[in-house]
Amino acid sequence: MFKSISNYFNKKNLRDEKYAYLFDKTDLDEYVCFDCETTGLDPKVDDIISIGAVIIKDNTIVSSKKFVKFVKPKTKLQAEAIKIHHIRECDLEEAEDIDDVIEEFIDYIGNRTLVGYYLEFDIAMINKYLKPKLGITLPNKTHEVSAIYYDYKIEKIPQGNIDLRFDTIMQDLEIPIMGKHDAYNDALMTSLIFIKLKNFPKVKIS
Repeated sequence: MFKSISNYFNKKNLRDEKYAYLFDKTDLDEYVCFDCETTGLDPKVDDIISIGAVIIKDNTIVSSKKFVKFVKPKTKLQAEAIKIHHIRECDLEEAEDIDDVIEEFIDYIGNRTLVGYYLEFDIAMINKYLKPKLGITLPNKTHEVSAIYYDYKIEKIPQGNIDLRFDTIMQDLEIPIMGKHDAYNDALMTSLIFIKLKNFPKVKIS
């Protein structure tokens, strides 16, 4: 209900009617799982340097339609961020402009439901560029895999201390870790978490 009201006012701020389809009713069995790598951890001052995404349809990852883009940042890469994603400034010399990448990303996700791990941060990063460009924030419905996993585990161990670290969730669900932590691989692994969780009998994805 709150999302519907929020989107009603959000849509009024849309500057380009070409993107009105973002507010259409979504297909209930199509999702986009995405991840962003950034120069740091503060959406207000840091920039996106890469976006990776995959489409999930009927419990299948549509590998032929992956989204992988590198972005030239306006702010300096922080050392702590480089330790996580191993992307250096020299790796981004041929990267694209964020305005172009955001347009391509919006066309890619459409009105599908978005899936991610600590998705709130990634959405805040996208909205940083989207709002000045189109006047809106992402209206898409969202599913946070760490929250779904928490609900799944708490049913089994009430009052338990649930470890929500990415690698712990992967290990517990017996999903193999695929190479380095970059935006595309993280989106791919997160999509596998989501597919496995949503097919457990007691897990309800609304």
